Amino acid sequence: MMAAGPLTIVQMLPELYSGGVERGTLELGKYLAEKGHRSLVISGGGPMVDQLEAEGSRHVQWLVGKKSLVSLRHILPLRRLLRREKADILHLRSRVPAWIGYLAWKGLAKNSRPKLVTTFHGFYSINAYSAVMAKGERVIAISGKIKEHIMEHYRVPAEKIRLIYRGVDKSVFDPEAVMDFRVESLLKEWGGEKKSAPLILLPGRVTSWKGQDVFLKSMAKLVHLPWTAVCVGEMRQDSSYTRKVQDLLTRLQLKDRVKFVGVCRDMAAAYLAADLVVSASSTEAEAFGRVAIEAQAMGKPVVATAHGGSLETVLPGKTGWLAAPDNEESLAGAIQTALSEPDLLLRYGEAGRRWVMDNFTTDIMCEKTVSLYYELLG
Repeated sequence: MMAAGPLTIVQMLPELYSGGVERGTLELGKYLAEKGHRSLVISGGGPMVDQLEAEGSRHVQWLVGKKSLVSLRHILPLRRLLRREKADILHLRSRVPAWIGYLAWKGLAKNSRPKLVTTFHGFYSINAYSAVMAKGERVIAISGKIKEHIMEHYRVPAEKIRLIYRGVDKSVFDPEAVMDFRVESLLKEWGGEKKSAPLILLPGRVTSWKGQDVFLKSMAKLVHLPWTAVCVGEMRQDSSYTRKVQDLLTRLQLKDRVKFVGVCRDMAAAYLAADLVVSASSTEAEAFGRVAIEAQAMGKPVVATAHGGSLETVLPGKTGWLAAPDNEESLAGAIQTALSEPDLLLRYGEAGRRWVMDNFTTDIMCEKTVSLYYELLG
């Protein structure tokens, strides 16, 4: 295998529906195709397959994400595919597909194996099942906190780990690229035109992890201030947490000021419509947290909880504020401070965009990943 020229990269993940793992896979696939490499993705399929293929990757639909011994039937076909395609890199992104990929890889002769790369996308449970994510010849950590987690719990030598942050597509998350009508259309969809009161945006699927309950309790402490708030993200009506949030809205008398609007298909416009963006993750730390970098890329200051990836993506006193996790008093204090200085919101927003463009773009992420591939190939 040559360490220069076009590569053949095989990525594996459970499905292609939505989420950070899926988006990262598509972003890398697009970059590889644009640079003349061959990109193959193995997954159980999903609505993102069309985009993946339109951007130049080839998709192989196998049910590699099911937690069942039946999934092991893909080991031999995968081994044959890796040989047939002359794969240079096998890149594993989730635990069940990683076990299939790892066992297939181990069964190949050493001189005919592709190089093995794994990505730690989260704070996986610490057990033998999760340990497969540490078995790559190189292990990618998506944040410094994840790198610490890997070294502490899986005893992977530091020289085998590469810190490669997730990124934003600077052509999509660009304030200059979002026309006014897109923002106006969203505001109308959300129930009216933007008024003089600051608009606070909280993106994230409605789940206890994302902390909508903490956010509502914090906003109840700020009813004396002018503001409106919009919570964007999937909201399952059959969820006990959804019922808890709806009860809180009523009990705290916030229905007229906080709206839950469901999934948003134009997040760049959503960020641009806001004056302040909040990431309130509470019960678990974000392994990285795309909300913070997407908002900053759109020139918006961020209030985030002080754990996990937010400690690396938000600069307190420069691009935003940090609040104690799962603490409505602390979150309310940070939001009140932000709302009290409109000029500071603008300055932090401008600084945040520069910070993200210098450190957290998909181009930087993909360039570092491909450099890692070449490094492994010698």
